[in-house]
Amino acid sequence: MTAEPGLLDVLLQTLRDVLPIAAVLFGFQVLVLRRPVPHLKRVLLGFVYVLLGLVLFLEGLDVALFPLGKLMAQQLTDPGFLFAGARQGLNAVQWNDYLWVYGFAFAIGFATTIAEPSLIAVAIKAEEVSAGAITVWGLRIAVALGVAVGIALGTFRIITGTPLHYYIISGYVVVIIQTALAPRMIVPLAYDSGGVTTSTVTVPLVAALGLGLASTVPGRNPMLDGFGLIAFVSLFPIISVMGYAQLSEWRARRKHHRSASAEED
Repeated sequence: MTAEPGLLDVLLQTLRDVLPIAAVLFGFQVLVLRRPVPHLKRVLLGFVYVLLGLVLFLEGLDVALFPLGKLMAQQLTDPGFLFAGARQGLNAVQWNDYLWVYGFAFAIGFATTIAEPSLIAVAIKAEEVSAGAITVWGLRIAVALGVAVGIALGTFRIITGTPLHYYIISGYVVVIIQTALAPRMIVPLAYDSGGVTTSTVTVPLVAALGLGLASTVPGRNPMLDGFGLIAFVSLFPIISVMGYAQLSEWRARRKHHRSASAEED
């Protein structure tokens, strides 16, 4: 049995990962641009903050988030919890016995996405560029709903054991159709919204949930069924953001039509 890496080991590993990034940035600044690094002390201090933040984050994943996700999956799939004593034996398990799992997946997907720092940053910039046409909370809620639906559907896939590519291909067919019909200004933002969800807060819990479910649901293989939830996290926000834009455009046209009809009368 191997011992878990300590905080010092995580620090050394993170330092090894961050140094190439610093080498590229400083190397281009000094060797290619041939200019001194502005505010060098502040930049170096920022790198130290980044390094310490990454160390604490990675340690937190191992200590808390991954075990918590696995524990929740184990508790939610416990036969006694599923059946409440009404049925006995794992062979009687049906997909609709896991309704609390779907509810938890939806809730954790929505909550983690709302708290995602990268999504907040993109939403603030989108509101600035669009002059308020796209609101921060409107975009965050649209993306969070997409992630929540995606994770809930992904847990359904794990429990039923259906092939992953059926869902992903069908989802991207919907994306292609929406791309042709949605307002052009929202399409690039919608595609980016699928990427910002796969970041620091959402991915660890989602990965832990998927692996935990695949380890506890009878007949599932963690290697085959435990992965794939992050693909849902990336796909469904694209659908939800373009759907949000299409709904907003439809409501605006309807309001304009009603105003025009009222003026004619």
